[in-house]
Amino acid sequence: MYIVYYVDTMFVDSCTYNANGKKYTRHLLRESFRQDGKVKHRTIGNISHCSPDEIRALKLALKHKANLQLLGNVNEHIQVEQGLAVGAVCTLWQVAQRIGLIKGLGGSQQGKRALWQVFARVLEQGSRLSAVRLANAHAACDVLALDAFNEDDLYHNLDWLAEHQQQIEDRLFRDRYAENKPTLYLYDVTSSYLEGTCNELSAFGYNRDRKSGKRQIVYGLLCDEQGRPVSIEAFPGNTNDTKTFGSQIRKVAKRFNTKNIVLVGDRGMIKGPQIEQIQAEDALELHYITGITKPQIETLLKKDVIQMNLFDEMVAEVVDNDLDVRYVLRRNPQRAMEVAANRYSKLATLQKRVEVQNKYLAEHPRAAVDVARRKIEAFHKKLRLPAIDLNVIDRTISFTKQADVWQEASKLDGCYCLKTDLSSTQASKETVHDRYKSLSQVEWAFRTSKSLLEARPVYVRLASRTRGHLLVVMLAYLIVQELASCWYEIDVTVEEALDELKSLCTTRVVVKGTSIMHNIPNPRESVQRLLEAAHVTLPKMVADRGVRVSTRKKLTSERKTV
Repeated sequence: MYIVYYVDTMFVDSCTYNANGKKYTRHLLRESFRQDGKVKHRTIGNISHCSPDEIRALKLALKHKANLQLLGNVNEHIQVEQGLAVGAVCTLWQVAQRIGLIKGLGGSQQGKRALWQVFARVLEQGSRLSAVRLANAHAACDVLALDAFNEDDLYHNLDWLAEHQQQIEDRLFRDRYAENKPTLYLYDVTSSYLEGTCNELSAFGYNRDRKSGKRQIVYGLLCDEQGRPVSIEAFPGNTNDTKTFGSQIRKVAKRFNTKNIVLVGDRGMIKGPQIEQIQAEDALELHYITGITKPQIETLLKKDVIQMNLFDEMVAEVVDNDLDVRYVLRRNPQRAMEVAANRYSKLATLQKRVEVQNKYLAEHPRAAVDVARRKIEAFHKKLRLPAIDLNVIDRTISFTKQADVWQEASKLDGCYCLKTDLSSTQASKETVHDRYKSLSQVEWAFRTSKSLLEARPVYVRLASRTRGHLLVVMLAYLIVQELASCWYEIDVTVEEALDELKSLCTTRVVVKGTSIMHNIPNPRESVQRLLEAAHVTLPKMVADRGVRVSTRKKLTSERKTV
C-alpha cells in the first residue's frame, strides 16, 4: 500500500511494504517542485522514528499550515518556536562547496569538524571552546551533518589537520587548477607575537608587530598570481625569512608538479643564496622577481650599472649581460612625498626632545649638559635620521641639519629597483613591475588574517596544533576572499554582511515536545540581496538531526566570585 499526502509543495510520503515476511512502514517528509516542466520530488528527512500520533499531527499541521487554528485541540500539541541561526552557516557551506573546500577536507567527521572550525573562524574568532558554544547558536550540526563534539575534539582535530595538511592543500590545488596550473607564485613571510612562553614554535626573533620582549612564531604564505593562498607553513619564531624560501621551491616543484615557475619575493626574501638555489634546479625552468635594498641601489649607481635619471614615474629597465639579469626601475612620486613627510615628522619629534632637555637644564642648574647631549644623540640614532650638528651655548642645546647629507639621503625617496632573470621576451618590464606589485595581495592576506580572522591569540601550545590553527586561518581567508568578491558591488564589509546573515533564524516545528524540522522563513530584502550576490539559494527547511554539542569546561566554574 502506498499513500502520499500532498499539501502544496510539502507532503508526508508514507509507504507500507513487506520484507522477509514482515510488514514495515516508513514515513518521509518530502517536497515537490517543478523543473524543466516536470514535477520532481526531494526528500527532506526521514520521520519514520516518530510515533503514529506524531505522524498524524504532522500531516494535519501541513494540511492546515496556512490556518493552524482550524486544528482545534490538535493545535495544542504543535508549537512553532524560534530555531537556530541558519543564514550565515548555509551561505558559508555553499561558498565552501563552490571553492572546493568541502571536497578538500573530505566527508569524515574530522573533515566536518575542520570545516566547522573554518566557519567559526569566519563568523566569530576565538578559541576552540568558543567554537563549540557557537555551534549551539547556529545550525552547524544540522547543515554540516556533525556528530556531537566538545573542545577536546576540536583540539585533536587541529592535530588531524596538521597531519593531513599536505593532502588537503594538494587536493585544493588540483581541484582549483586541474591542468591549468599557475606558473607565477607570490611568497611572503610574517610573524605573530605570543603572550605566553609555552608554545613549541615560540622563539625570540625579528618582531614585525613591534612587541619587544615577546616570543613569536613565523609563518609563510604561498599564493598564486591572483593572491589566492595555496599553502601556509609555520616556522620557529627565530627563523630568518630567507631560510623559509627553499621549502617553497620544493613545494611548488615537487608537490604541485609545476615545471615552468616564476617566484616573486620581496627584497628581504630572495637574495644571493636563494638565487643560487633557484639556479641549481637544472631539471626545472625556475625564475625569480625580487626587489633590491637601498644600499644595493647605491652600489649599482656607483658602478654606473644604473643611473639616477632612469628613476622616473615611467618604468625603465637596464640589462646586465655579465650577470644575465635585468633591473627594472621606477620612482613613485606619492611614495617620495610620504617618505619626506615622515622624515620631517621625525625631525619635529627630535626638536621636541631637545626642548624638553633644555627645559630640564634650565630648571636644574646642577644637571650635566653632556648627559643631556648624549640622550639627544641616542634619540637621534634611534630615529635613524641623517646626520646633524649639535651646538651648546650657555647650557642651551640646538642642532642644524648637515645639508649635503640630508640631500643625499633624500635623492632615492620613492625610488625602487627590481631584479629578475626573466628575459624581455618572457616578460616585459611593465609585466615584471606589475608582478612584483602583486605581492601587496599577500600583505593584504596577512592583514586580514591578523585583524578580521585573528590569527592570534593562538590559544594552543603544541607545534602540530599551531600548524593546524594556521591552516584553519588560511582556509577561512579563502572563504572571506570569495565573499569579498561576491559583495564587492554592495556597500558593506564582509563582517557586516555576515552579521546581517546571522539574524536569519529558522522557525522550529515541535510536535508533543519533539522537534521535527527547522523551517527557513523568507529572508528580508537586505538579507536576500546578500544571498543573491553570493549566489546562495537557501533550502525551504533543514532537518533537525537532534544533535546538540556542549563544552567540557563550563564558564560558570571559571568565573570569579564577587
